Amino acid sequence: MRSLIILSFVFCLISTPSLSADPFSLSALSSSTDAAGNTTYSLSLQILVLMSAITVLPSLVLGMTAFTRIIIVLSILRQALGTQQTPPNQVLIAIALFLTATVMTPTFQRVYDESVTPYLAETMGAEEALSIGGAIMKDFMVINTRKDSLIIFSDLANSKPFASNADIPFSVILPAFITSELKTAFQIGFLIFLPFLVIDMVISSILMSLGMMMLSPMLISLPFKLLLFVLVDGWSMMSASLVSTFVTP
Repeated sequence: MRSLIILSFVFCLISTPSLSADPFSLSALSSSTDAAGNTTYSLSLQILVLMSAITVLPSLVLGMTAFTRIIIVLSILRQALGTQQTPPNQVLIAIALFLTATVMTPTFQRVYDESVTPYLAETMGAEEALSIGGAIMKDFMVINTRKDSLIIFSDLANSKPFASNADIPFSVILPAFITSELKTAFQIGFLIFLPFLVIDMVISSILMSLGMMMLSPMLISLPFKLLLFVLVDGWSMMSASLVSTFVTP
């Protein structure tokens, strides 16, 4: 409903001739090209693009960064511990965001130095800045994407062999990167589950041998799993291991 109201407001401004001198009129949403071929966009159009980019920011965080693998592994770890909703989802998301920032800092720094800074200094056009920033993000995604996943989606798109990472379209690298991250996350989750599964099986066998079949093995094994996890400093070990699984260009 809010989107319809905004669109109606924009169309009214565009279709009203008397508002041609208004800063929010159609002339404010314009672009111009200089003699060097660089395209300059009006401030209103830049703000419009910025607000549109903010709406898709969550999708970009999920699809183009290390967040997907980290949050899935942390969720599987919580299930392996059997602690239900402890730690809560908000805490897991906060941990995943901070670890994602740690992994992505070199890549984001390159984007800022090579794309954002020249654009803000007006030494580079918006299209060139977007192209350079997108190429840097593609480098990160390609390095951390499995070749078989990249080949599958490349064949689905009927794409020719790519000369460089920058030539790979986002329509190919994004689904390939996400599916590759899912596979890697579940492989890590399987390895995490094994020691806790062994503890559950041992506790269950002991209870059955003692004739305590009515007592829940999960209730008895939970303190032992927590003790094991604390003794090995599990959270620090898990965080360091997750960060080390990524490769930064």
